[in-house]
Amino acid sequence: MATLSVWKFDTAEGAQQILEKIQGLQKQQLITVQDAAIVTWPTGKDKPKTQQLHSMAGIGAMQGAFWGMLFGLIFFVPFFGLAIGAAMGALSGKFADYGIDDNFIKEVRTKVTEGTSALFLLTSGAVQDKVLEALKGTKMELIQSNLTTEQEAVLKAAFGNE
Repeated sequence: MATLSVWKFDTAEGAQQILEKIQGLQKQQLITVQDAAIVTWPTGKDKPKTQQLHSMAGIGAMQGAFWGMLFGLIFFVPFFGLAIGAAMGALSGKFADYGIDDNFIKEVRTKVTEGTSALFLLTSGAVQDKVLEALKGTKMELIQSNLTTEQEAVLKAAFGNE
């Protein structure tokens, strides 16, 4: 089963830097990154910039649509010419099937602001103690995940967010 987690960083560059570390961990077979996306919101910009890890070709197109729709819901970023209203309501219902509900959307929206960044990770097979050790000392906040309460508590304790 894949884990979806969202991490917030106090700088616009933080998410990219940690993604690079996590990709290094993947090369060591300590975690599998199924997909990832970054939201950066540089100071002075009106809206955030989004970037997905995988290309928009082939299977990446489906994942790209997922990230695009999710970011559209969170940051009111228009995507693919979909009309707001009924389409957004239908999408909200579909995302709820994956544990992405209105609370998730509101929490991410309020925490990812100008001057910050966020890393959206879809992972599996993490060797938790090794991953935590590699990321120790990194200032980041777990905003949301589909982990159990106990698993989230371990992560928050490891990164000082408890």
